[in-house]
Amino acid sequence: MKALLITPDTRSIETVDLDNHADIVRLVGYDTLESDAVGTAGDRLFFDEECFLRGTGGRFQIDRIIPVSGRAVIVGTADDGATLRDVATDIEDVRSRIQYL
Repeated sequence: MKALLITPDTRSIETVDLDNHADIVRLVGYDTLESDAVGTAGDRLFFDEECFLRGTGGRFQIDRIIPVSGRAVIVGTADDGATLRDVATDIEDVRSRIQYL
């Protein structure tokens, strides 16, 4: 399924393919995942829950979601995040809503 990978160190957002939660872990780089809703279409931002404890570089914020440090993935979800699906949010929409800190 389609997802969006955010890499704040390079200030890039790219479309990626993933199959499951393990792919999110691989892309984020850590298995301590947390997520927050992004918009109203069921998309969630997955990130390392311990990003600030680790001192991970590169910080960003989307809308009023808590700031995140390090790589993160936006992917569509259903069933309170248990089921993954294609991201609904357009990459250009994310670019207009993201702030690098």
